[in-house]
Amino acid sequence: MSLAEKIKVLIVDDQVTSRLLLGDALQQLGFKQITAAGDGEQGLKIMAQNPHHLVISDFNMPKMDGLGLLQAVRANPATKKAAFIILTAQGDRALVQKAAALGANNVLAKPFTIEKMKAAIEAVFGALK
Repeated sequence: MSLAEKIKVLIVDDQVTSRLLLGDALQQLGFKQITAAGDGEQGLKIMAQNPHHLVISDFNMPKMDGLGLLQAVRANPATKKAAFIILTAQGDRALVQKAAALGANNVLAKPFTIEKMKAAIEAVFGALK
């Protein structure tokens, strides 16, 4: 079993198309345990019930944005060790710095390629294969 097959991934994005693209890219990389949420609040509920190893979250969402979700995940002893990658269409250095200060493991800019997604994940977990 590859490392990718062992990692439970939670995708959090309010755009259905983005969730589908992310899920497809993760499957192409060998991930099998993928869950999706439409906003930060739903993502937080999923993490509370079933902690995942990796959260890939959009920054800009209604109800709870990616940084709010990141703070909540880091504040919970049951989920604080989960890897967290923030997705953003913005090349905003201040956002990247704030995400890092709050404990994000990496940032992935949209639009992304599968290769860039793989590199962002491998920077956290090491080689997937």
